[in-house]
Amino acid sequence: MTDYGHELLFGAFLTPDARQPEQVVARARFCEQVGLDLVTFQDHPYQPGFLDTWTLMSYLAAATSRIRLAGNVLNLPLRQPVVLARSVASLDLLSGGRVELGLGTGAFWDAIEANGGRRLTPGQSVDALDEAIRIVREVWAADRRGGVRVDGEHYRVLGAKRGPAPAHPVGIWIGAYKPRLLRLVGRTADGWLPSLSYLPQGPAGLAGLTALVDEGAAAAGRDPAEVRRLLNVSGRFTRTGAGFLDGPPQQWVRELTDLVLAHGTSGFVLGADDPTSLQVFAQEVAPAVRELVAAERSATAGPGPAGSGSTARVGPDGGVRAGSGTGSPVVRSDGPAGGRAREVVRAGGATGLAVTPTPAPQVRHSDHRLWDESTRPVAPPAPAGHVYSPRAQAVGGHLVDVHDNLRRELSEIRDLLDQVRRGVVSAGDARGVLNQLTLRQNNWTLGAYCAAYCTLVTQHHGLEDDAIFPHLRRADPGLVPVIDRLEQEHVVIHEVVEGVDRALVALIGDPARLAGLQQAVDVLTDTMLSHLSYEEQSIVEPLARYGFYPGQL
Repeated sequence: MTDYGHELLFGAFLTPDARQPEQVVARARFCEQVGLDLVTFQDHPYQPGFLDTWTLMSYLAAATSRIRLAGNVLNLPLRQPVVLARSVASLDLLSGGRVELGLGTGAFWDAIEANGGRRLTPGQSVDALDEAIRIVREVWAADRRGGVRVDGEHYRVLGAKRGPAPAHPVGIWIGAYKPRLLRLVGRTADGWLPSLSYLPQGPAGLAGLTALVDEGAAAAGRDPAEVRRLLNVSGRFTRTGAGFLDGPPQQWVRELTDLVLAHGTSGFVLGADDPTSLQVFAQEVAPAVRELVAAERSATAGPGPAGSGSTARVGPDGGVRAGSGTGSPVVRSDGPAGGRAREVVRAGGATGLAVTPTPAPQVRHSDHRLWDESTRPVAPPAPAGHVYSPRAQAVGGHLVDVHDNLRRELSEIRDLLDQVRRGVVSAGDARGVLNQLTLRQNNWTLGAYCAAYCTLVTQHHGLEDDAIFPHLRRADPGLVPVIDRLEQEHVVIHEVVEGVDRALVALIGDPARLAGLQQAVDVLTDTMLSHLSYEEQSIVEPLARYGFYPGQL
């Protein structure tokens, strides 16, 4: 298994159809609205049926606020390196650091030559790309003295002034398939961006190609983990499976998770223009893959509080920043719910389960009781004397970590609503606070923030209902009554979420109706905290024995 530890990215590969420019823009905005991280476009400057990619990206940078933009990939033979470097840096500055540079050697040489480019052999095109990357990096190095000087065979830059520097370390992602170019990716690039449909062996071919990238990195003295591995994918969402990425969302989740853990792929770009497919990919597939990968990484790194262990962390440029564990024998993590403590045994030994589920809340915010807690089934006791390895401890603790994130977000919503209700902050001030709480969004309103939380809850429950619970049912029939009850409570919580949605609609129509939203959030708080505690009491221990999916432990 080769997981380089990068943060996962999910994006779209849209068609830049010049006949329907308004639809292209609408689809890109839709990608941002449904939560994708990245939107990309092919670059064929000789194709009059397509919008010019760079012009389109510039327009979209102003038409969006969060999503990242990239060519997939830009045609180097028709884009002069110095001008390209300054264009990328300029748009990155104007967009607040949201541009990545996808770059390719060129392929359709008749068309390139017909439009003023120079025909190159495969070997020459690799050399030209190598020179261009050097030029781009030199132009961006605005803090260095002297001009840019690259006297290459294909590009000669003799003293060009440096700058501007981009707003963030822009990743240079290369589309590559042949051995020499793959080694160049490992030697000089920040990322590798092939298309799965172009791999003759499909997913099975990734191992050999990845090895060539690693080989190039090692020859240059680089850690192979410095190179992000992305992948353009395509497929269909259907009721039943008919092939790789041709089936229900749960199948996509399993298959993409395997690509992360087995081949180190950390970016998936879906080639689709259909809004339904993009939404399913963003809101059903992506969150579930992230959660399964996080569980596996947590188990592999060894137990501890969220973020500990010797895992790698990706930077904004696609490069990896090393993380380090605490090294202490026992770590205590005080979560946001009631100051409770959770002890976790560090790697190096095995013992009884040291993960403490969160106690049930002692304070209620609402008089509403949507279920009778006394009728909840109890999980079978753990086997006497069962020994839990550090990996098992981490798997059990991961559910608590995920729930803690839900509790933390819920606490932030409650605090903000309370401040608005008491007049401590105005609605406008509340938006400023929200900007600080949600760093990835810079224009969320109060309603959008609450709605995003509800979406997070729905996605988490969907993963449990579709994947984790069926696995636990098969692993231990004694858990069936507990899982049945948990699924019933999920239905109730989803109804409560709908109540929050209705309160949000009312608030939009009449800002004075904040009390209705407060009541809906109170009910959500009571039901969520009660449910999360029951779920931890019931399945943290089974997860530490059976894992989140077959074969994890």
